[in-house]
Amino acid sequence: MSELMGRAAEEPGAEEGERDEGAGSVILRVFGRQLKRFRVRAGLERPEFGSTTGYSASTIAAYEQGRRIPPPKFIDRADELLDAGGVLQEMKEEVARAQYPAFFRDAARLEAEAAELHVYANQAVPGLLQTEEYAQAVFGMMRPPLDEDAIAQRVAARLARQEVYDKSPRPLMSFIIDESVLRRPIGGRDVLRGQLEQILPAGRKPSVEIQVMPLGSEENAGMAGPFTLIETAEGRRIAYVEVQNISHVHTERRLVKGLEVKYGILRAQALTPRASLSHIEELLGEL
Repeated sequence: MSELMGRAAEEPGAEEGERDEGAGSVILRVFGRQLKRFRVRAGLERPEFGSTTGYSASTIAAYEQGRRIPPPKFIDRADELLDAGGVLQEMKEEVARAQYPAFFRDAARLEAEAAELHVYANQAVPGLLQTEEYAQAVFGMMRPPLDEDAIAQRVAARLARQEVYDKSPRPLMSFIIDESVLRRPIGGRDVLRGQLEQILPAGRKPSVEIQVMPLGSEENAGMAGPFTLIETAEGRRIAYVEVQNISHVHTERRLVKGLEVKYGILRAQALTPRASLSHIEELLGEL
């Protein structure tokens, strides 16, 4: 965490994000070379190793060439079968981070380690609440367009982030979502219906509160855009702001404090959590 906090304090912008764009590919290539080295040492051809692990020879080749991101269960199995002594497993976290676009990698690590997460959204449903179909529609609309493999990779990464709900202890989480987001039929009405249906049980979890900023509200302190507030287990408070794939992880207390004040005002302006869930149920009834 200290290394990450050092990078976060620099508050990277577009240029740093661009320089880091290839970091994920480098990690995958290094992992792939190690995987191949241990496979060859074990005297296994790709088809044989693939059948043992449950993957095709072409998939094994893609992993070894750094063209695809291996899932954690594969890495664990490969390390065991190839007697890699934990070498492959030690790279699992970095390999997992490679599935995120460069501008989001530090934020993804902070999010996974957070004790508290507070999210304001006025463009799309927050990633931590998205269904697979909704996420696929969001990434499918990106321009310039992403290819199918990139979309599948980002959808899988987004869904994997939702494992934060199963952490122990569970982080305290709150979401303020603009009503326009809940009415926008991204992916179509059926996709939106499924998305609203998923938000409701999430909002009933003891550690989660969801509030709706109604369209009819004459006051909205969040017109400048979405942001996320993060508190680490050590009590460090951080803010994450992203727009047009340019992100900033803010650690300077003055900047973070300003967004904390804004979030508090937004909570007062939005519907209460109970009223918000009732309102989402009403929106479902309109679909």
